[in-house]
Amino acid sequence: MVYRWLKQHVLTLPSREGTFLTEAEVCRETGTSRTPVREALLRLEADGLVQIVPKKGAYVPPIAEAEIEAVMQARGLVEEWCARQAAGFGELLAGELDRLIAQQLEVQHDPVAFFGCDRDFHRTIVRAAGNPVLANFYESLRDRQLRMGVHAISMSGGRAESVLAEHAAIVEGIRSGQPEQAAAAVAEHLAQTLVALRLPMAVGWGAAFDSRTQARGHRP
Repeated sequence: MVYRWLKQHVLTLPSREGTFLTEAEVCRETGTSRTPVREALLRLEADGLVQIVPKKGAYVPPIAEAEIEAVMQARGLVEEWCARQAAGFGELLAGELDRLIAQQLEVQHDPVAFFGCDRDFHRTIVRAAGNPVLANFYESLRDRQLRMGVHAISMSGGRAESVLAEHAAIVEGIRSGQPEQAAAAVAEHLAQTLVALRLPMAVGWGAAFDSRTQARGHRP
């Protein structure tokens, strides 16, 4: 329970800011003792979401552009291969993916729920490929993308609608049993996702630049 609460809390933190979480703070918020809190923080550290700093707490670092690039490159390697394998299931898998898209459509105005449905959609394709090693690795990639994804959906106008259309294109490739079509649709979807993930960082940099410029009495 503490682990789930912490993960959700980290998910909603600003992606461009670093912050500390203390054991005392988490104990107070969750109503639990220090032992489960300590264990939950260690699990989050193993997930790559926090860094334990002795005598200070757990540091949630800001997300660097290099990390975004690395995560998305790794997703591409995994998901394109898995889409090719999953295309062999045709209509059987496509029907399940249609159901997941319908669920995602219902929550498109809730970034956290939308991101959760997005993860279920991609997870279903990865698991259908039948490689448990890749499936476990993929879960770790999506954990690392938690804060990236929610803020991208929040800040990118119309991105939710685009995601739904891109998912539909992936399903069409799988339904038709065309491995390369399915893989190409995944590649296009991840490329557009990378553009959206870069946006919050660009906006944040621009806002910081404007504030520094105005502080000096200049105007752009």
